[in-house]
Amino acid sequence: MLAKACHQLHSLDLQHSMVESTAVVSFLEEAGPRMRKLWLTYSSQTTAILGALLGSCCPKLQVLELSTGLNRNNTPLLLPIEALQKGCPQLQVLRLLNLMWLPKPSGRGATLGPGFPNLEELCLASSTCNFVSNDVLSRLLHGSPNLRLLDLRGCARITPAGLRDLPCKELEQLHLGLYGVSDRLALAKEGSTLLTQKWHHTLRELDLSGQGFSEKDLEQALAAFSGTHGGAHPALCSLNLRGTRVTASTISSVISSCPGLLYLNLESCRCLPRGLKRAYRGLEEVQWCLEQLLTSPSSSS
Repeated sequence: MLAKACHQLHSLDLQHSMVESTAVVSFLEEAGPRMRKLWLTYSSQTTAILGALLGSCCPKLQVLELSTGLNRNNTPLLLPIEALQKGCPQLQVLRLLNLMWLPKPSGRGATLGPGFPNLEELCLASSTCNFVSNDVLSRLLHGSPNLRLLDLRGCARITPAGLRDLPCKELEQLHLGLYGVSDRLALAKEGSTLLTQKWHHTLRELDLSGQGFSEKDLEQALAAFSGTHGGAHPALCSLNLRGTRVTASTISSVISSCPGLLYLNLESCRCLPRGLKRAYRGLEEVQWCLEQLLTSPSSSS
């Protein structure tokens, strides 16, 4: 059936599919040059499927998503980053969701790949152990100036310094939330200012939940959203600070400076007054939060 569809299909969804990998490989070898979107659930055959994908060269592929199915993978997937960049130069969306993977070693003295010049979205969100480091992120994004969405939830090895060096200058969504991190002492205590200084003029969504930045560091970072820039207010409309050490004065300043803020998560924020540690949705709730902060004692409880 796949073979008959080769000349018509431009996208393929194999999430939770029961189609044999040999049929998929044959299909990709034939249809790869025309393929624009591909969704895969990780299995023991994923490596063979990826090999067929890259071997056939997919110059038109724009969306590639790999995710875990019901059964989590115990063996990390080796991702050939540079080969993927060469084989899929038009890629706009790359998602590796809840997937344990490793970048394929590039070898000593190996040069960087061509990058993904058209990439707009990179999602590496994971609730399991992952090996995404600053170096891995640089290999993926060194040639992606047009990135708009970067989702690194669960990637505890990424640091603000590594993010600062990325070439994208107009990031709109940055998700750095950490959930269930056991070693909180190892988290960075400073550096959040590097993120907001770089992207305060374009960020619409910012997620720092679970990060270990100090009160002072967060105060300096979020101060970047104060005031107008070029006559316009900050674009920030969603801010997740769940489980951070943000203070009442810092939150008050952010809300006052960002009239478009429609979502604010302050759950488990130990430095805030009791009764205000919750999520606020919509302009009315956010403004109510501001009123309470301005009239409540500044000491935490």
